Amino acid sequence: MDLKLEGRTALVTGASVGIGRAIALALSAEGVRVAVTARRVDKLRELAAEIVAAGGAEPVLIEQDMYAEDAATRIAAAALAGLGAVDILVNNAGGSRSFKDLHVSEAQWQEAITLNFHRPRQLGDALIDGMIERGWGRVICITGKSEPEHINGAFCAKAGMHSWAKGLSRMVGKHGITVNCIPPGRIHSEQIYRNYTPEYRQWQSDHEIPVGRYGEPGELADLVCFLASPRAAYITGAVIPVDGGLRRYQF
Repeated sequence: MDLKLEGRTALVTGASVGIGRAIALALSAEGVRVAVTARRVDKLRELAAEIVAAGGAEPVLIEQDMYAEDAATRIAAAALAGLGAVDILVNNAGGSRSFKDLHVSEAQWQEAITLNFHRPRQLGDALIDGMIERGWGRVICITGKSEPEHINGAFCAKAGMHSWAKGLSRMVGKHGITVNCIPPGRIHSEQIYRNYTPEYRQWQSDHEIPVGRYGEPGELADLVCFLASPRAAYITGAVIPVDGGLRRYQF
């Protein structure tokens, strides 16, 4: 299927490893020129070399700590300077913030909400006007699950992202812009390997995931490419899990 993405531009945050890296590779393979951002610029250089070796356009590399107060402004400016315009924003940066204690500090809450809600929202705000002017755009947010076992600051922030994205989709659809969210299930990544033992991963695959395994980053990246394409023009305001059937809610 021709996704008709040749010549488009995209900004992918948290692109150094895992899901973000897979998204950048997949979009580049579809002819999209990408700007990628993360803290670890060495990983971004490795990604750039792989993209170019596969025949993709040289990506724009943006080294940035998302927690810095001016992170969104700096990233948006660098992406626009390097690409000329940003047609597709993939908000992927963030991470779990598990609060197993009943009470945690305000600093911990601020860090979780800043990384997982404020920064992606600010990036959307910085880039949406350009999409409106061009009459076309895509905002895709990689979010998180809605069934926490305990308080997780990232899950609270990602729930906010679902609400923000749904509201934004109502305001910009008439301009040819779609806004969607993808909550990952258990997708192989550094974070998964760090937080879950091989024994637990096998148990969960056998007992809780209907397809019987953890997912690969590329499997989520495939959905990103489709949602980013003109072929998905009638899909907006949606929350579409990529989780092998792990989630138990009905919709």
